[in-house]
Amino acid sequence: MRGLLLCSERQRLEEELVETRTRGRNLSRLRQLTPPERAAWEQRERAAQARLRDHETQHGCQR
Repeated sequence: MRGLLLCSERQRLEEELVETRTRGRNLSRLRQLTPPERAAWEQRERAAQARLRDHETQHGCQR
């Protein structure tokens, strides 16, 4: 069903994105990230954003 206001998969993907951001921020508060660590964190965040965006496009889910 398209345009659902509540979609469990969208919610899961959104939580994954928030968790990825939170973990990276918490780690960077503990210590300075090395360039490879920062690049890996940014890549994970971009991938989580892309999965959420793709899901929204395919299923018409909205916030």
